[in-house]
Parts: sequence; C-alpha cells; structure tokens
Amino acid sequence: MDTTSLLYVFIALAVILVIWVIRLEVKMSRLLAGQDGKSLETSIVTLIGKVGKLEGASIDAHSKIAALRAHLRKSVQRVETMRFNPFKGTGSGGNQSFVTSFSDEDGNGVVISGLYARDGVSVYAKPIAKFASEYNLSEEEKEIIEKLKQ
Repeated sequence: MDTTSLLYVFIALAVILVIWVIRLEVKMSRLLAGQDGKSLETSIVTLIGKVGKLEGASIDAHSKIAALRAHLRKSVQRVETMRFNPFKGTGSGGNQSFVTSFSDEDGNGVVISGLYARDGVSVYAKPIAKFASEYNLSEEEKEIIEKLKQ
C-alpha cells in the first residue's frame, strides 16, 4: 500500500470515529436530559428524597405495629365455656350450670361461674392472673383454666 491509500484509510477511520463519538454524545445528552426535561441528577435527588420519606414511614409503621402487638397481648384472646351438673349423684339439676373464662395471652382475665339450682341461680366471678387465682377454684373452674393454657 502506498502512502495515499494509507492516508485515505486513516481518514475513513477518523470519519467513522467522529461519527461514532457524535452518536455517543447524542445518546449521553438524551440520557442525562432525563424525562420531562428533568436532568438525571435532578431525578436522582428527587428519588433520594422519596426514599428518605419511605424510610421514615417504615420506621413509623414498625413502631405502630409494635404498639399494636403490645396492646393485642392484653386483649381477650382465649374464651372457654363448659356446662356441667353440680349435683352429679342426685339426678337433679341437669347441665344448666356453666363456667366461662376470658383471658389474654398471658393468662390474665376472669372466670365466671353460674350455678343453677331449683331455688335460684348463683353467679360468681373470680379474677385470674397467669392462669391462676388467689381464690379457691372448683374442679370445673380449674379444668377450664387448664383448657385456656392449651
């Protein structure tokens, strides 16, 4: 190859490289211009601000969930009812008497007993703490508290 041919090849390569550089410049300017006339930098700054707000909202949501969980632990979560006959051997009374218990997750609540007899109904309420009561419990009341534990 003579020098003129070599010069034409280099000129052709230079023109191709210039066209390629111009094309890349156009693509870069479109990329950096972003959408809606906003620059890429403005879009990134906007997104960083939105992410910061979302992090704040997430922290707030986690604290509210923790408060709700603590509140839920103290709400009535376990309810048991049992009917029974307090006069088992005598043949009277039937299963009209009952024991109902209400407790939270930790076993704090109340046991309500209703004893039915021909001459009237007696209702008793006994507080329970951690699945136990400071008052004497009947066998049925003890049984219903055991059901609460399960």
